[in-house]
Amino acid sequence: MSNNFSENQQNISNELQCKDCGALLKYAPGTEKLACKYCGAQNEIITSDEKVNIEEIDYHDFINNKINQEEKQTVSTVKCNNCGATTTLKPHLTSDNCAFCASPLVIQGGTTSTMLKPKYLLPFKIDDKNAHQIFVQWINGLWFAPNDLKKYATINEKLKGLYMPYWTYDSNATTLYDGERGDYYYEDANKKERKIKWTSVNGKVSNTFDDVCVLASKSLPDHVTRNLEPWDLQNMTAYKEAYISGFQTECYQTDVKQGFDVAKGVMEDIIKSTIKRDIGGDEQRIGHMHVMYEQISFKHILLPIWISAYAYHTKVYRFIINGRTGEVQGQRPYSAIKIALAILAVIAFFVVLKNFGK
Repeated sequence: MSNNFSENQQNISNELQCKDCGALLKYAPGTEKLACKYCGAQNEIITSDEKVNIEEIDYHDFINNKINQEEKQTVSTVKCNNCGATTTLKPHLTSDNCAFCASPLVIQGGTTSTMLKPKYLLPFKIDDKNAHQIFVQWINGLWFAPNDLKKYATINEKLKGLYMPYWTYDSNATTLYDGERGDYYYEDANKKERKIKWTSVNGKVSNTFDDVCVLASKSLPDHVTRNLEPWDLQNMTAYKEAYISGFQTECYQTDVKQGFDVAKGVMEDIIKSTIKRDIGGDEQRIGHMHVMYEQISFKHILLPIWISAYAYHTKVYRFIINGRTGEVQGQRPYSAIKIALAILAVIAFFVVLKNFGK
């Protein structure tokens, strides 16, 4: 086994090494190539011509029988003492800043962890140059932003390419429910006073879920990453070290069982909408629902984001770009002075308008 491990490591090293100068290569987003920033050489990523066959792992079989048999990887990680994010270390790096909160990382505090190996990933499609342009456009388009905030947009190093860990879940769901159907009616001929008649109902609905995405990290708020969706998961490729070369990878902090609990919350919101359509009427009340999940399967994948975390007046703000589509989610400070001046300008406008009308 040790010989096979050494051979695999050697294959990875050879693939990530520049054939011309020997430097470590970095994946070039939007391509199937690794690029050398020193000599400009580009090496092709070795891939199969066959279409990737995405394998769904049976959830219950995995939990009960295979959780300790699944392929794992050993990675060097460092944990941020400020926000708790855990990311992989870049090669030959002695200092860095946390991508999530901009705090200095103590590389000496790095540890080695054994993690379930991701099966698939979506490679970066947007490179750092385009990501920076998106960042500049976003910064310049902000209303009531402090003047010195826009100066920040010239600092290219603040944007980091990061692969985020996700679980995706498939499931069929059958739901038994009871509740009430509300129908509007009017007792008066003029229809001035609307009333509602409630009728007890019960029934059964079915839903099929495919690739419900659950962030397997606690470093970003769920509502922020939800707003980065949708992801073009149909374009996923098999996990290869080459695609993550030059980028950081956040390690999962939510295991597959915890992730499914989150996924059920997402599914139940959709199930409730299905129940309300099944009830019909003008209004609906759901009393109880009993959901039975069947044929549950999952995948462990990595999805790409560009992220900037910057401190402004002791508060941390984040700017995130979907590394495939360019969708933006950003936090920003406001200038109290600009807002006050705008309010005064509006008041002055109405005062002038009022005097003009006299």
